[in-house]
Amino acid sequence: MRNAFIEELVALAAQHPHIALVVGDLGYSVVEPFADRFPDRFINAGVAEQNMTGLAAGMASEGYHVFTYSIANFPSFRCAEQIRNDVDYHQLPVTVVAVGGGLAYGALGYSHHAVQDYALMRSLPNMLIASPGDPLEVRACLRYLVAHPQPSYLRLGKAGEPSFHATVPDVAPGRWVPVRPPRAGAGPAGALLSTGATLGVAIDWQAQPEYADHGVYSMPLWSMASKAEQAQTLARFSDVRTLEDHLLDGGFGSWLLEAQAHGHVDAAHAPTTRLRPLALDPRVCGTVGSQATLNRLGGLLPQ
Repeated sequence: MRNAFIEELVALAAQHPHIALVVGDLGYSVVEPFADRFPDRFINAGVAEQNMTGLAAGMASEGYHVFTYSIANFPSFRCAEQIRNDVDYHQLPVTVVAVGGGLAYGALGYSHHAVQDYALMRSLPNMLIASPGDPLEVRACLRYLVAHPQPSYLRLGKAGEPSFHATVPDVAPGRWVPVRPPRAGAGPAGALLSTGATLGVAIDWQAQPEYADHGVYSMPLWSMASKAEQAQTLARFSDVRTLEDHLLDGGFGSWLLEAQAHGHVDAAHAPTTRLRPLALDPRVCGTVGSQATLNRLGGLLPQ
């Protein structure tokens, strides 16, 4: 995902001279193509992430669309006040890029476990979460964010993720993007709905007999503002299971449960949808291991 990110950002920056990249002294061997081609729009703010975010907000107020870049929690939790007050409150076009969402850096311990970041970002009223499931969704999200500049949070995996789409998909906030049809039956009775790097996990779950009639969907873009439409989409299915590499509390599944609880659907024509979130067990917070090991320990992977 990181390589797709920088390739697409360089291509977009060639078309849009207001795109800038600010890094927190990280990203070496990844960000050089941007830095070499656009040195006047690249800044290394050093190990000073709060300053990096304030700098980005100032540049955005002067017409730039700024991408801040660092590992997992560093450009998000460490900068929560600046994101809340400087970026989101003023509705500035700053995209916070967090690399290694979920447990991608699981071997580095809890300081690098990004398993509460959705909870932070989705509580900000103007923030759009972009959580692509494969490299092609990364490109789709970037194109959307540049076309619709606003406060945004781009959550990437680490490296080596496979592509599950044949082409760059069409994405929009709250849209369910079809990825795999059901394995059996004429139509889907259920859905496996993923956001972020658990898209491959959703495909693994579809291989289980009980999910043969479930289609696989991805939601790369979602926010507080795109909640209202979800109840109507949920009503198309009898069973929906969400998947995320985040804790249940404050996560994607909780967001969808809230949407279902507060949504308005014609009960006479809509089926009753059973909504079952699958998220990480909190035991992963105190554990060190590979991403696959911790995802299995956290209950995400089929047994």
